[in-house]
Amino acid sequence: MSESETPARTRTITWEDPLPSAQAGRQMSGIRYLRAIQSGEIPPPPIAVLMNMRIVEVEEGRVVFAVEPAEYHYNPIGVVHGGLAATLLDSALGCAVHSLLPAGVGYTTLEIKVNYVRALTRQTGEVRAEGKILYLGGRTATAEGKLTDLEGTLYAHATTTCIILRP
Repeated sequence: MSESETPARTRTITWEDPLPSAQAGRQMSGIRYLRAIQSGEIPPPPIAVLMNMRIVEVEEGRVVFAVEPAEYHYNPIGVVHGGLAATLLDSALGCAVHSLLPAGVGYTTLEIKVNYVRALTRQTGEVRAEGKILYLGGRTATAEGKLTDLEGTLYAHATTTCIILRP
C-alpha cells in the first residue's frame, strides 16, 4: 500500500453541555470547582475532551494539567502543534488564578507569553503543565508555568496576566 493509499484515521469525541457546569461553578469557590472537575463530579469542559487533557493536581495557587501528545495533535511539519503546549499552559496558569477566587468571581486571560524550548512528538510521552500564581490583586493576577515531561525535561514555559471579573 502506497502512502497515498494509507487508510484515513478517525477520532470520535463526545462531551457534555458545558453551560450547566459553568453555572454550577459560579456557585463554588474556584478551588472547589476545579477539584470537582478533577474528581469527575463535574464533567470536563469540551476543550479538555477535544485535546485529551486532564487536571492531575489542584491546590491553592497551583494547578497541573497533563496530556499524552498524540498523532492527532500534529501540525503539517510532523510534530505536535505549538497550540497544544499553549493551551495546556493557558489552562494551568488560568486555573492557578481561579483556584484562589471565591464563589461568583471569575477571570479571563488578558495576555499569555509562551516560550517553546523543544518540539513535542507522540514519542515524548505524558507531559504536564504546571501553573503557579505570582500575584493576585483586586483587578489583575499573574502566573507562570512550565511544560515538562515526566523526567523533568522542559518543553515550554509561559507567563500570563488575567483580569479578575467581580460582580
